[in-house]
Amino acid sequence: MTTPQEQHPPQSPGGMFENRLRKNARHFRKWAQARGLTCFRIYDRDIPEYPYAVDLYGDRVLLVEYPRRRAIKTGSVEQQREEVLASVARVLETAPEHVHVKTHTPQPWGRQQYERMGQGSERFVVEEQGLKFWVNLGDYLDTGLFMDHRLTRARVREEARGKRFLNLFAYTGAFTVYAADGGAARTVTVDLSNTYLDWAEENLALNGLAHAQHALIRADVPSWLEAQRAEPERYELIVCDPPSFSTSKRMSGSFNVQRDQSRLLESLQAVLAPGGVLYFSTNFQGFTLNASAVRDLEIEELTPASIPEDFQRKEIHRCWRMVAPRR
Repeated sequence: MTTPQEQHPPQSPGGMFENRLRKNARHFRKWAQARGLTCFRIYDRDIPEYPYAVDLYGDRVLLVEYPRRRAIKTGSVEQQREEVLASVARVLETAPEHVHVKTHTPQPWGRQQYERMGQGSERFVVEEQGLKFWVNLGDYLDTGLFMDHRLTRARVREEARGKRFLNLFAYTGAFTVYAADGGAARTVTVDLSNTYLDWAEENLALNGLAHAQHALIRADVPSWLEAQRAEPERYELIVCDPPSFSTSKRMSGSFNVQRDQSRLLESLQAVLAPGGVLYFSTNFQGFTLNASAVRDLEIEELTPASIPEDFQRKEIHRCWRMVAPRR
């Protein structure tokens, strides 16, 4: 007589990973199609023994591994990576050359966090909620689109009509594309990187939105904001998503979101129109908002409601909606 355990032997961790990936892929592919998404996450470190994130970008896959220190010491990371790569290619029916791998390793602030391991650097277009964006899975620190912010981008589009919109630390300008698509009267996009500003311009053009009322400014955001305080242009809608830490030869000093938030928030309020809305976000999980710096604003924390369903780990970012008083 066989025991229940003999009839149904426990699954190996590898089998559990592949089965979870298959189940998630079925669910999220239907879910994404209903929402007009061709890029989304289908596995988010669901099983502790398999600390990976698996993102679909059209017919390409981005696999991000978060190796544990013990696995690094024992040298088991490479073996598990090969196992996971085989499962991903099999379950998602993806050619191995279309799977890009990056490794996340904790680094001191200001150091690069992702080591490029994948091959190829081809740019291609993905779709999100009726809009199109250029992405690149191989060449840069990130892909060009922060998928975890798509719900906040949708909010911005809904609120943008007829408003002056300011996008700070703008990266590749996805928020600007949404605001422009929502009918913003004017947009100003500020980032220190020429590469990302060119990318933002191409994203606007890709959606037929490259018009004169959409200005792109290369500048260090804190310094640029300080310069605006003398005779500020006021904006009815602002998005500010600063990095946790940044430093550059083109900056005066460094930027630390926890240390420098008070001055940044004060400068933001100087350019926020009466009754205007500021979306402030950070991916620094140790962040504590200085309430005294925003005491004159009506504040609503959107976390975790701002994080999409496909991101199972709800600590990926924090986000607030702040409204200036009407005078």
